[in-house]
Amino acid sequence: MTTHLAVAEQPAVLPQPRDLVASLPVYSKAGGTVPPSWRASSNESFRSPSPAVMAAITGAAAHCQRYPTLQGDPLVAALSDSLGVGAEQLVAGAGSLAVLQQLLTAFAGPGTEVVFAWRSYEAYPILVRLTGARDVQVPLAAGHRHDLPAMVAAITDATAAVILCSPNNPTGTVLGAAELEDILARIPSHVVVVLDQAYVEFTDDADASSRHSLALLAAHPNLVLLRTFSKAYSLAGLRAGYLVAHAELAAHVRAVSPPFGLNAVAEAAAVAALADGQALAANVSTVREGRASLHAALASRGMNVPASGGNFLWLPVGDGAASLEAACLGESVSVRSFAGEGVRVTVGSRDAEAAVLRAVDAWLVGGAA
Repeated sequence: MTTHLAVAEQPAVLPQPRDLVASLPVYSKAGGTVPPSWRASSNESFRSPSPAVMAAITGAAAHCQRYPTLQGDPLVAALSDSLGVGAEQLVAGAGSLAVLQQLLTAFAGPGTEVVFAWRSYEAYPILVRLTGARDVQVPLAAGHRHDLPAMVAAITDATAAVILCSPNNPTGTVLGAAELEDILARIPSHVVVVLDQAYVEFTDDADASSRHSLALLAAHPNLVLLRTFSKAYSLAGLRAGYLVAHAELAAHVRAVSPPFGLNAVAEAAAVAALADGQALAANVSTVREGRASLHAALASRGMNVPASGGNFLWLPVGDGAASLEAACLGESVSVRSFAGEGVRVTVGSRDAEAAVLRAVDAWLVGGAA
């Protein structure tokens, strides 16, 4: 017979998280309660993966009872060949966001600081604070661009890393080659510089930008390039990304990375997508055409939209952001609203772009309030 000790009833005291959890900003999501006809809020590709990629996905899924490779080895090998860098310079993971978290885990922490432009990718302050480091947000300059002199001035003895987002999410602005060279020369060599190139394939000079940033690695061993298969390669739902860095830095990131961090289906899909240049070109072409057309249409309506190098446009409407988002939802297209600042619109679907323009017209007629 089991005897149970009587326990006086008292209010439950639940486990409490670390203090920093309360300080974490919440990652935004598209508004509305009814699923829209078009989702232009998450910078996903409107094009499905190519038949070659789908075949790779199906093949890998048939063996999902097995663990993937320890560190995404086939993808690392394919990237090494494609980019012309050593395999020891690459770290693959479950999207560039996960790889960035691992990088910050290795190099930032309590008592350190991480500098980045703001507004920029909204996951940055979340990841930085999770390490215990302090995020130093430097306001954007005129034209919604990185204020590079101010970012350099924000560097202190406590700075562990500087993050540069180009094209910048959500404004779309791009750092030029000369700008990159200048700021890299000004940042101390012991500070990690992360160049987040999640959207680099969509820039007008993508090949040149990619080659230039890879070439900078030799002269600046503190530079880390961050890239993803979520956008131009149409694999957002599978989560595959990578970084390119000096071999020693990459080794430190691998040391803090969980084993089997890239699932087998994502690994196979990314390898196939990397080899399918025709599908990549078609996706990029669709985005560039839609971006140019929508930008021209918005400009003709008197909207001051910055030129973008991403698969999105930034509409800096300030306090009108919420009402413009509502107008878009009224046309059954979701967009990403940033309260008091603006609205980001993903491009690539002609129907979605047309719906956004109908919403903008209604919003302008309604007083843009």
